[in-house]
Amino acid sequence: MIKYKLICNDCEITFDSWFASSKEFEKLKRKKLLNCHNCNSPKIDKSLMAPTLMNKNQKNNSEFAKYQNIKKTIKDYQKFIKDNFKYVGENFAYEARSIHYEKKKNSKGIYGSASKKDLIELKEEGIETQMIPWLEDKEN
Repeated sequence: MIKYKLICNDCEITFDSWFASSKEFEKLKRKKLLNCHNCNSPKIDKSLMAPTLMNKNQKNNSEFAKYQNIKKTIKDYQKFIKDNFKYVGENFAYEARSIHYEKKKNSKGIYGSASKKDLIELKEEGIETQMIPWLEDKEN
């Protein structure tokens, strides 16, 4: 999903709208399916948007604080997973199938990497998986 700030070229009102992708916005605009909610004009364009940037030095910034809180929560989950699950790396799909079909009794669950295609196939086979965000140990 992508959020654009839009402007009506007739009444000059600005408003935000969400789209599945930038291509989807262009497709709707080309087919004249975008209308101003104020004057119903189809003359809609994207307006300039400023990205939200965070500065580590702005400790009082509430957005930065939210980011730090989310980052800490993810790191806590990662530590729990590393302490309680077996890392299988790129062999995740193979290991998951082995556990599911061979009824292997593992003392630990597993975690690792899998492609989107592997995850879809595992789901179709009735093998439950969960995808979580993973932060590297480097600082940005």
